[in-house]
Amino acid sequence: MIRCLISALVALVLAGSAMAIPVRIKDLADFDGVRGNDLVGYGLVVGLDGSGDSFRNAPFTEEMLASLLERLGVNVTDEALRSKNVAAVIVTATLPPFARSGSRIDVNVSAIGDAKSLLGGTLVMTPLKAADGNIYAVAQGSIIAGGVSAAGEGARVVDGVPTTGKIPVGGRVEREVEFDFAGIDTIRIALRNADFTTATRVEDAINRDFQRQLAVTLDSGTVLVNFRNLGAVNPARVVGRIENLLIEPEDRAKVVIDHKSGTIVVGERVRISRVAVSQGGLTLRVSEAPVVSQPNPFAAGETVTVPRTRAEIENQPGIGFVELSSEVSLGDLVDGLNALGVRPRDMIEILKSIHTAGALHADLIIE
Repeated sequence: MIRCLISALVALVLAGSAMAIPVRIKDLADFDGVRGNDLVGYGLVVGLDGSGDSFRNAPFTEEMLASLLERLGVNVTDEALRSKNVAAVIVTATLPPFARSGSRIDVNVSAIGDAKSLLGGTLVMTPLKAADGNIYAVAQGSIIAGGVSAAGEGARVVDGVPTTGKIPVGGRVEREVEFDFAGIDTIRIALRNADFTTATRVEDAINRDFQRQLAVTLDSGTVLVNFRNLGAVNPARVVGRIENLLIEPEDRAKVVIDHKSGTIVVGERVRISRVAVSQGGLTLRVSEAPVVSQPNPFAAGETVTVPRTRAEIENQPGIGFVELSSEVSLGDLVDGLNALGVRPRDMIEILKSIHTAGALHADLIIE
């Protein structure tokens, strides 16, 4: 099944490489100044079914609850609060670019105490601040928890992460980030994957579409667009026209390996020089089967444990060498590895060895 899936993916990639697919500029790059801002806040979740913080282990929750009640006119001085239905949380959100006052945004909630679950809780009004210390939004609402948990006297079952959750459109923008987009004369296009070929293609596509010299490549990741040559225009309309232009992106050949999951991703431009590969294995097994010797009843003897150890080495026969000829493509590389009958973990070691031998012409990225 895995080999069929790999072959299908290779066939799909090779079919795409035969005819490069144009991609919109908006899917390859970001525009300078058009970005979001991170927000963070500290608040309380109430209404939990006994799964909140224990005040002994999370005293900050008790302090915040007392402060909240006092602001609401409830005197809790010298009172011992023992509620298990409250949890302290960190609230995070992203303020979208050009968000206006009154707009709604999504917020994420994460417990910071020893609460067992946020399921069914409600976040009390929490101000959200940016890096400059100003409040830009306020969050409140019912939490959709990221998991579920059930516990008894002797066991507990957890599915997902019940101590985190989300409040869709639970934040309201209170302050706007000032940015005069209509008054700019130039804007920079920042490629997400810096490449000189892609940057020059972006420049050519813009100048060809507007039939004048508007764009210039500054480096492998930046293209500068000057609006002055267009006269009195609306920059927003120009950017909207630019971001939908189609180009064929280029990128370096890469092989990405994730050791934790055993995942291998091979780019379509990966090539290897002529090389021979062999794969085998050595297995060592040690097993213990102790024997207990007991004396007869009422006999003058002692119970003795006699160790019995069995050790064996299994040398798996080699599959032999498989030769990969010069300028092997992605499909040939995967077919060659599959011909060895190797597992994904063994493929990782083979690719690392080919790279060490200098035969893998690609960037090897190990995570």
